[in-house]
Amino acid sequence: MPQQHIVLRNREIDNLADFKIYTKNGGYEALAKAVTMTPDEVVTEVKNSGLRGRGGAGFPTGTKWSFVPKGEGDKYVCVNADESEPGTFKDREILEYNPHQMIEGALIAAYAIQATAVYLYCRGEFWDQAGILDRAVEDARKKGFIGKKVAGSTWGCEVYTHLGAGAYICGEETALLESLEGNRGYPRIRPPFPAIEGLYAKPTVINNVETLANVPYIINNGADAYRKFGTQDSPGTKVYSLSGHVKNPGNYELPFGGETTLRYLIEELGGGTPSGLKVKGVLPAGASAAILPATDQVLDTPITYDAFKPWNTAIGSASVIVLDESVDMVWAASKMIHFFNHESCGQCTPCREGTYWLARLYERAEDGLMDFDDMNRMNSVAAQMKGKCICALGEFAVNPVMATIQHFRADYERNFSPVPNPRPGVTEVPFHSEDLEEHLTIKREITH
Repeated sequence: MPQQHIVLRNREIDNLADFKIYTKNGGYEALAKAVTMTPDEVVTEVKNSGLRGRGGAGFPTGTKWSFVPKGEGDKYVCVNADESEPGTFKDREILEYNPHQMIEGALIAAYAIQATAVYLYCRGEFWDQAGILDRAVEDARKKGFIGKKVAGSTWGCEVYTHLGAGAYICGEETALLESLEGNRGYPRIRPPFPAIEGLYAKPTVINNVETLANVPYIINNGADAYRKFGTQDSPGTKVYSLSGHVKNPGNYELPFGGETTLRYLIEELGGGTPSGLKVKGVLPAGASAAILPATDQVLDTPITYDAFKPWNTAIGSASVIVLDESVDMVWAASKMIHFFNHESCGQCTPCREGTYWLARLYERAEDGLMDFDDMNRMNSVAAQMKGKCICALGEFAVNPVMATIQHFRADYERNFSPVPNPRPGVTEVPFHSEDLEEHLTIKREITH
């Protein structure tokens, strides 16, 4: 199956980051077309295309734009280039090799909501990428695509680049806004939502890099042309960041559904595992997703936004991390928990305390001290965090714990301490993995 390059056009066109080459290959034609349409027509075209957010949440892009109130006054578009999810590197390639397409998409979004400025928020480590963006913005400004009269229209818009401080939490859109305003990156309580009260308390649209890079194609070719790729509920293409135990890691752009499966990604494009061992588990959306067992059903399910709902996870940002049979899933879960514990902003108690105690419990496993109670306690702490955190980081943190206990319990049992367990007076209650969602706490009788 050939790759469909809507976003990664740099794979076919050399030096596409150069303004002259980009415009020679149709660059900024979509923006010039958009400003001849009404803002509502632009929103409707994107809405009809079915484009959904490529940053992880998968919310319909046109619908998000339509939430912004009409009328005069300052409005903003913020580009989320804080690509901090472990295993995700798709946005980085776009920023480095096809920055103008993302900038053009951001300007179209700005026109659609009649914004006065676009802010390109990059993760703190993206110094080089921010420099590339600065040069691209200046080139576009010199040719009249940024500034007072964009593409000869009466509408004006500025574009600014901003570097964060390297915090994973600032990938959460409201924490991004706080950081952009110069505050500590704490997620906000919602409502109000950013579309009503966002940056500087003004209506704001926040979109991912890959999401906006799709917009010029939609405006140039129409919603129906875009819907020729993918499925009814998941139209278009998706860039998959493939890494881990594969021979050919990298970014691959493929349409949703059809032949696009985890097996195709891993075996055909990825070349299989370097060790020759079988695939044991797959993270379909980086550390924030549940680790799925590499069963035929999981590997052969056509990938869409909702394909992995039966396993209580989603494709998210499509950072596909492959783990072969050499991996101890307790070790893998421990690595992810320590990451989330380190990156927790500490604002809400369930996440701050929950990730801390989960990290401590996994340290017991590393020290050879884990027992039956510890495994159940891990699951209990994770379950008590679920649905109680201000932002999604706390939700993400419980996924590696609950999923590995559910799907790879044998790995936990192999890590149990040889000390007899459970302790005298403690009665085991059978752990039913199929009832994991409802099994909030492990009940046990303790005799004093």
